[in-house]
Amino acid sequence: MKDDERAAGGLSETAGKRLLAIAREALDSVVRNGRLPDEPVADPELQGLQGAFVTLMKNGRLRGCVGRFTSDLPLYRVVREMARCAALEDTRFQPVAPEELSEIEIDISVLSPLRRVTDPLKEIKLGKDGIYIRKGYRSGTYLPQVAVDHNMELEQFLSSCAAHKAGLPPDAWRDPDVEVYAYSAQVLEEKRGG
Repeated sequence: MKDDERAAGGLSETAGKRLLAIAREALDSVVRNGRLPDEPVADPELQGLQGAFVTLMKNGRLRGCVGRFTSDLPLYRVVREMARCAALEDTRFQPVAPEELSEIEIDISVLSPLRRVTDPLKEIKLGKDGIYIRKGYRSGTYLPQVAVDHNMELEQFLSSCAAHKAGLPPDAWRDPDVEVYAYSAQVLEEKRGG
């Protein structure tokens, strides 16, 4: 495989396209038939035990997003399951209906392992790192692209995640008892109809 085909430490372009096709097949199958495809995928790049988020967009607006940070399953199976969950179990939305499928685009964020951060303002790279904030049973995350998509500064990114995702005070990320983690993501984007 050529070096320029592979993102830094990520999947090759070919494997990325295959993963998007797997997510699309899972989405279509679960919405139309109520079940996930279960055939194995032999591509060694899609066998890693990695976390991933699957984001569904409809007409440029969020339609579902579910993921997990770690996995004991191969990446392709995680993506299938997260596509199912994003379509049917994201509690912010009604389940995806068959007539919506042609309007939905899929993004997949393949995650690096979480790393604990002690000084978020120095250790987090805006637009490159996602964040996961946790205190007790409360937790929340923002994928790296959220900061860019919403033109956030680093402190806004941290405060918004603490307040809107973790249900903590906006400045909770400054508290030494609050755990802050960073991670990177290789984002794969499906572009339909064009």
